[in-house]
Amino acid sequence: MKKVLVLVSTIALVACFGGVLFARGFGRQYYGGWTYYPERTYYYRSYYYQPYDGADYSYHYCIYYPSTPRYVYYYNPYSGYYWGRLDLEAKGDKKYSLLAEKDRKANLKDIDEKAFPEPAEMPPIPESKDKVPMKPIDPTDLPKTK
Repeated sequence: MKKVLVLVSTIALVACFGGVLFARGFGRQYYGGWTYYPERTYYYRSYYYQPYDGADYSYHYCIYYPSTPRYVYYYNPYSGYYWGRLDLEAKGDKKYSLLAEKDRKANLKDIDEKAFPEPAEMPPIPESKDKVPMKPIDPTDLPKTK
């Protein structure tokens, strides 16, 4: 009976805290896996981040269009707009184009190509005050296109 009680207690602890403990192993930021969205013909993955150590994780979406394989676009689901893109072919640290507030739109087709500035260093983790830069997606970690 004691073994059953210990097993049930362990399962309850894992159910309550396992996801938090698992996520904590990734640090303040990490990327989820890719998922294909056939209706829109793109792949997306979540970028999870903590604005500061110990905060709950928030997320943005990273969207990869096989039709434009050079870029991964970042979308803020809380605000409902695209806010920048990562240039997968850029060399060095300058690979992110942060859109000006006025150029951020809900639909990528509504953003003029000229609105994307020259790539610069990765922006800080969203909502952070300590200016820790976002980690870029590894160009070798792209989805296998269908």
